[in-house]
Amino acid sequence: MDLITPEIGLFFWQTIVFLVLIILMAKFAWKPILGAVKTREDSINDALASAENAKKEMQNLKADNEKLLQEARIERDALLREAREIKDKMIADAGAEAQEKANHIVAQAQTTIQNEKNAAMADIKNQVASLSIEIAEKVVREELSNKDKQRKLVEVMLDDVTLN
Repeated sequence: MDLITPEIGLFFWQTIVFLVLIILMAKFAWKPILGAVKTREDSINDALASAENAKKEMQNLKADNEKLLQEARIERDALLREAREIKDKMIADAGAEAQEKANHIVAQAQTTIQNEKNAAMADIKNQVASLSIEIAEKVVREELSNKDKQRKLVEVMLDDVTLN
């Protein structure tokens, strides 16, 4: 027998064994192997889809974060602007109030000064009047102490009365 020469019987039995092996493999091995491959393929596809969804969600979250950050910046700027306006208004109000108080104090001081001036002038007038009366009394006493001087004074006064 020659090992290299094919014989029909051997070929026939090898073909039958090969077909039986393929049928057994198809019935028992291919379905579980294909099922496992299909399951693995589905899980890989699900993982890829999940990764794509996660990527899209991250992009959406990033866009939302940018939007929120921009809104926060706008709100911060508005709050700062409002705070500056309130500060400026408070400073202006305080300045106006201080000016008003200063004007009031100055007006009170001027009134007080005027009142004190008037009181001082009245006091001076009273003192001048008292002093004048005292001087006049002394002059008149001296004038009236002498009889000749009294007559002369009466004559001068009568001359003044007739002249007026």
